[in-house]
This record gives sequence, C-alpha cells and structure tokens, in this order.
Amino acid sequence: MKKLCVAMLVLIFGGGSIPAQQSKPAGSLQPPRSALEAITADDLMSHIKTLSSDQFEGRGPGAHGEELSINYMADQFKKAGLEPGNTDGSYFQKVPLVGITTSQNTDMKVDVAGHATKLRFGDDFVARTVRVVDRTSFDADMVFVGYGVVAPEYKWDDYKGMDVRGKVLLMLVGDPPIPDPKTPGKLDPKMFGGKAMTYYGRWTYKFEIAAEKGAAGVLVIHETGPAGYPWAVPKGSFTIENFDLVSKDNNMSRVNVEGWITNERTREIFKGSGKDFDALKKSAIRRDFKPVPLNAHAKLTIENKLRRINSNNVVAKIEGSDPKVKDEYVIYMAHWDHLGIGLPNEKGDKIYNGALDNASGSAGLLETARAFKALKKPQRRSILFLSVTAEEKGLIGSKYYAENPIYPLEKTLAAINMDGLNQWGRTRDITVIGLGNSTLDDILRTAAAAKGRVLSPDAEPEKGFYYRSDHFNFAKQGVPALDPEAGVDFIGKPKGWGMKKRDEYTENDYHKPSDEIKPDWNLAGAVEDLQLFFTVGYEIANGAKYPEWKAGNEFKAKRDAMLKKQ
Repeated sequence: MKKLCVAMLVLIFGGGSIPAQQSKPAGSLQPPRSALEAITADDLMSHIKTLSSDQFEGRGPGAHGEELSINYMADQFKKAGLEPGNTDGSYFQKVPLVGITTSQNTDMKVDVAGHATKLRFGDDFVARTVRVVDRTSFDADMVFVGYGVVAPEYKWDDYKGMDVRGKVLLMLVGDPPIPDPKTPGKLDPKMFGGKAMTYYGRWTYKFEIAAEKGAAGVLVIHETGPAGYPWAVPKGSFTIENFDLVSKDNNMSRVNVEGWITNERTREIFKGSGKDFDALKKSAIRRDFKPVPLNAHAKLTIENKLRRINSNNVVAKIEGSDPKVKDEYVIYMAHWDHLGIGLPNEKGDKIYNGALDNASGSAGLLETARAFKALKKPQRRSILFLSVTAEEKGLIGSKYYAENPIYPLEKTLAAINMDGLNQWGRTRDITVIGLGNSTLDDILRTAAAAKGRVLSPDAEPEKGFYYRSDHFNFAKQGVPALDPEAGVDFIGKPKGWGMKKRDEYTENDYHKPSDEIKPDWNLAGAVEDLQLFFTVGYEIANGAKYPEWKAGNEFKAKRDAMLKKQ
C-alpha cells in the first residue's frame, strides 16, 4: 500500500485555524451514565431476533426482506425520536442497482494439452459478469499471472513482457508474501504490508486490474488460508442474485467475466499443461516473475437475468445543539442487508439469516441512537445514523452514500462502523481493524482505559478486513473511519478461546444459513463495546478538534486537500 506523508491539518469547529495546544486530551469528555445505560442486552437481542428471523428472508436487497428490513429500521429510529436523515424529509436514500442472476446451468470447457475436461459451476468454479448484458462469453487461452499485481511503489509488475488482452487470467489470492530477508519465517514489513493484507490482495483489486489489462476473464484461485474463508463463501455469493451500481456505460468498462476457481481444479490444469503449480506459486513472490502461458484453452458462456431496482439506505439524524457546529456530522453506520435466500444447506435451510452479520450491527446502531436520544442536553454537533444496503454485494450502499453524500464530507468528522458485534461475553480488549490509522484510535483507547480495557490490533491482518466493510468507502474519500470489532481476550476463558470461537464462526457460519442466534450467545460484551463506541462519538460531537489521519496514512492527503478548500 502506497504511503503518503503530508503535513498535518487540523480544524476546530467554526473555522479552519490550528487548535490551541491547551485543548483537552482525546477522550476527556465523559458521557452521562444515563445515556450509556440506555444500551441494554435485552433490547439488542430483541432487534437481532426480529431482523434475523425467517420472516425477513435473509434481508436480501430488492426482495421482500428489504422492505421489511428498511421499514423496521426506519420505524425504530422514528420511535426513538430521531428525525428523518434525508433532506427530502424521508428516512430513505434511494440507491439505484442492477440485480444480476447468473444461470448456474453451465459448465466451463477447458482443453488442456488436447485433453478436454468440464468444470462444474459451483463445485469447481463460479463466475459472473457485472456488465449489464443478458449474455456474455469467453473463448480464450489461459495465462497464469501470479498475484496479478501492478504496484509501482514496490517496483512490482506481474504482467511484464506480455499483453494479456483477450486472455483468461488465473491469479493467486492475496498479496505476494515476500519473506523478510532479516528474519526467516516472517514476511517483509516493507513489502505489501508484511503480514497485513493491502488492497492489492483483495479480489476486488484483481477484478479491477484484469479489466484494466483488457482480459477476457479472470479467475482467482481459491485457497482458504490467504482468502480468509472456505470455498463455500464464493460459491454461496455467486449462486444468488448479485447487485452493483450502474455506471453510464452499463459497466462495460468492467472485466468481461470475473470469478473463482478451486485450488484442486487449478492444480489439475497446471499438471495437464506440464507445469508445477507449487513451483510457479513460489516463483510468483519474486520481482522477476513473468506471466506464464498455460497449454490450456477455456470456453464459457454466461447467461444473466437482469432487473433494475432502487434499493435503500436508511438515514436518521439527531441535530446538534450548537448553532455554530450543528452543520457538522459524526456518522454511525451498519449494513442492514445479508444474502437473502440462496442454496440450501445439508438440512434444507435456504434462508441466510445473518444474525451476527449484520443483524447484530444493525441492532447496535439502533441502540446507539437511543443512547444519544437519552442525553438531557443534545450533543453540540449532529449525529447521522446510516443503515446501508448491499454491503454483501460489494459495499455498494456505503459507496453510493460516500460518492453522493447527503451532507458534505468535508463537514463529516468521522465514520464509525459496526459490522458484527461480540456475541460471546465480556472481553478485556477491543479489536481495531487498522489500528494506528487515525486519532480516532486515541479517543477509543482513552475511553477503553477508563473501563480497564485495552485496544488490540487486528488478530488476522492477512485477511484484509480493512477493505471488507463499509467504513472503507468513507476512508477512500478521506473521512477518518473507525472499524472496531470484538476483542479476543475473553474474561473467564482460557487463552486462545476467543480466536477459536472466531475460527469456528468463519468455518461453520460465515455466509451460511447457520448464521443464527445460538444458545451460547452472551451480549454483555456487546453492550460494553457499544458504550465505548458511543463515548467516542460523544467526544467527537462535543470536542474542539476534528479527528485526523496520522502521518503516513494513505488517506491523509485526500482529507487534507478536502479541508483546505473550506
């Protein structure tokens, strides 16, 4: 990830001057106890039960579940006394989408060194197009392009020496894992974030670079470790209706076909081509790697069912009490959507309820709103509560708001994201994805310390969580964004128990119909986490300083430029 270092720019409310050094330290404003106590485990559970019930049909955008979900969120905001957040007087921001359902009744025919084989959709590969077309196809040679990365700042180019236009590209998932020359067994922290994933490792980047290179198609080679999830996740995501924003060119600038292929079938293709997959994978972590043409030719036709819809973000507001700064905003957000109705599991359950992901975060959003309404004197700045759509389809609702903000982003001080709350009890710590990025971490650290808690960095930075949730779209626009998650040091549990529970959830429940409320759920920890998130927002909404990206952060330059224009 390219690091940009720009001189700090700090604004205080009411103007663009540098704040005085005697301003209060981060986290010095303590919220009233009555507001904190407005957040309860019983209310959280009640919201989660409703939103994750079968009646809501998995909260799929554009389906009956959307209507139920957005109306529930809006009704709860209204009952809590919040104003409509849209300037048109409603609680809704329309998000224009195209729904694309790919026919699964198709095979990919691959000729490997004269030997014809068929790959089955769902079992061996998944593929789609986000172009707004009824039908597309490829009939092209296959090329292995390593990790598919072009990163000038690292003097890295996986395409050197070859024009891959019109080819089907096979790419490894994740960043190139470059060994640290000084410490055997570890990754070089100066290359691609070391252990932490950069945007180059995300499948979204790989699809984008394939489009830029003019590829006929791109297939990311699935491996559970570097991907961060099992094959069931891309399989489930590609076998249901998918959504995207519609560009002026009907998304024709996007790659023709994008998808995933299993590790097993990839190895078969390499072996049939006379190539050693493991040896080529090893060579792909060197700067001198060059694309490798495979003795393989692939044919695939994709047929789509299209529909254009308006999905909705839900927006509610609590206006600030200070006339000088009430036009400045702190945003809390959580996505209301999940995967809807999809392929049945072994028990025949086809409703993807999404209890943790993200009925829990939506419940937290509602409880945080109630806590702010419990203040006897409203906070100085305004608070916006944003319940976004289509996160599971590629962070689409938050992207639409960030690119079409109702309130100016230069007047938006921070975005605080809630994507999955702690369901297993109290913790001594709280995890911050991207810890050290901004002064929001300092505010949270002070609030946590007051409760005898500490901040922990992302326990699994290699999975690229920073690029997988809605806060990222605000960060890309320059707005300081906080993405906290449950801690892993659980009170009363042995060391490693928290990570074990995370791994169990990822393997057994993530993006599956089994993501439902479990008998062992204990929301006491979620309440304490939400109280910290509330405290952070309360501090920002009442404090003297704008939160800042820290020196060296890649989003700092954009924020600084944005604020200089005020």
